Amino acid sequence: MPFFIATSLKLQEGMPVPFALLTLSTADAQPTDAEREVWDQVDVVLKDAKGILDELQAYKGAGQEIREAIQNPSDEALQDQAWAAVVPLVGKLKKFYEFSQRLEAALHSLLGALTSLTYNDPTQHLEREQALAKQFAEILHFTLRFDELKMTTPAIQNDFSYYRRTLSRMRINNVPADGENEVNNELANRISLFYADATPMLKTLSDSTTKFVSEHKNLPIENTTDCLSTMAMVCKVMLETPEYRSRFSSEETVSFCLRVMVGVIILYDYVHPVGAFAKSSKIDMKGCIKVLKDQPPNSVEGLLNALRYTTKHLNDESTNKAIKSMLQ
Repeated sequence: MPFFIATSLKLQEGMPVPFALLTLSTADAQPTDAEREVWDQVDVVLKDAKGILDELQAYKGAGQEIREAIQNPSDEALQDQAWAAVVPLVGKLKKFYEFSQRLEAALHSLLGALTSLTYNDPTQHLEREQALAKQFAEILHFTLRFDELKMTTPAIQNDFSYYRRTLSRMRINNVPADGENEVNNELANRISLFYADATPMLKTLSDSTTKFVSEHKNLPIENTTDCLSTMAMVCKVMLETPEYRSRFSSEETVSFCLRVMVGVIILYDYVHPVGAFAKSSKIDMKGCIKVLKDQPPNSVEGLLNALRYTTKHLNDESTNKAIKSMLQ
């Protein structure tokens, strides 16, 4: 898994940044004593991330059972079969939603550490708190991957809609529902809103980052935006520079860096007052989009769509027409 280590790197001409994203599958970024408390909190969450992705990737849905039940409304056996198929799936959807809440709390802890006044600039934070920077990158990687899978799994919303409709009908008819204890009405509303979004995990992180900035008015907003823009530019340079890219151990590392880059761009666009696409942005958006477009098309379409449809400022009048054209 990729992690952050110090190296000599220039993000812009005349702007040396001793920090880069490298992949060494045999090594790991170990937390310092100062990082340990936050790292331990976040590590507990990240240990469950792969299992969540595996479950989502294996999610098949109850489409056939639901269709048969709807087509034969008077057949009680088919109604029971559909309900029995949907209830455990709703349990999974609840688990994914609850994980998003845990991820939000983990992000808050990381942002608190990586944007604190302990060091003078984001580069120092990312250099000296490499273990936390790695965890932040892993959260972004998970988030983009989760949303990619969710967008290709329409069964999720179909299953949950059927569950809610059936549960409502059971209540009206005073029929006891085995699955009702799994998700009560209030929770069902929140879960429904979560999955209604095209990229629910990314929305969770974007809202969480915005909330973090608004709740920490004592911190200059630049502490957050500069951290995000530095990570974006590091990923861009690592991906476009043959010397660094040749040190990646696999294509999965390339995907990791691309997802992290897109993730921090989107968070920056939500948090920065004028966004990532403005002339004053510290992110080279043309360069980042070019890096994406230089990859095999089938591997980055989801990430390009994330920039097209989940950013906040792309369609602002102030956005450079060339950037809009690159994303059309």
